[in-house]
Amino acid sequence: QVQLVESGGGLVQTGGSLRLSCAASGRTFSSYVMGWFRQAPEKEREFVAAINWSGTTTYYADSVKGRFTISRDNAKNTQYLQMSSLKPMDTAVYYCASSPHLHYVNPNQFNSGSWGQGTQVTVSS
Repeated sequence: QVQLVESGGGLVQTGGSLRLSCAASGRTFSSYVMGWFRQAPEKEREFVAAINWSGTTTYYADSVKGRFTISRDNAKNTQYLQMSSLKPMDTAVYYCASSPHLHYVNPNQFNSGSWGQGTQVTVSS
């Protein structure tokens, strides 16, 4: 398993942008599907985005499609989430996650992987 550390959260106004980073330890980062999830207060954790091992295929929740972009740099063992046109509804703790598979199938596959500690994103209206 890999260890994951998120960074880049903060407070931003509606319409603003943030970029989250997730640094992974271990030499097998390129063998993992990577993803982002979020959890707002008093709500269930929800899937945000995922990216396959090579970075060639990405997946998004409908609520963020067209506004968020997931990417990865396997040479740096890091994945990113570029968030634009942020809305108050995007306020949540964002978690980086890894799945020990090459290809993304569904959010449940991350249950067998690793999770970061989370980073807070707050969008003010």
